[in-house]
Amino acid sequence: MFRTARHAKILELITAKEIETQEELCAELNALNYVVTQATISRDIKELHLFKVAGVEKKYRYAYINDSAEEISPKMKNLFRDCIVSVRAAQNMVVVKTLTGNGSNAGTVVDKLNYPEIVGSVAGDDTLLVVCTDNDAALTVVEKINLFLN
Repeated sequence: MFRTARHAKILELITAKEIETQEELCAELNALNYVVTQATISRDIKELHLFKVAGVEKKYRYAYINDSAEEISPKMKNLFRDCIVSVRAAQNMVVVKTLTGNGSNAGTVVDKLNYPEIVGSVAGDDTLLVVCTDNDAALTVVEKINLFLN
């Protein structure tokens, strides 16, 4: 129950304020009598699928998109578009470079696209590696992702 209440408060905070770091989020929660550590916040961020987007007042801020639906919302598409740096084929793979901290978010979107040419993907901090069935499939996926970005 406490975790659920804390998660709700985290979502409320990141909606109301630009929070850039785990330490800031921890301080905000502690000020509201939610006694938490940075390790707890780190787990919460993973469980809530929070990610960083460009801020207005700060360089980055935490954001959340409800990904319970199988379709990609316009907001999720816009955030995907904003975090992509480049999309390139390399043999039967596609390398998607993202802004720092957005590799897994890009992976979530690409997975939801359900392209039949994709065998699987692995996400890092600022890179998503997409493995395709063959070299031609990788080129097709690059084209599809680029069309999706427009």
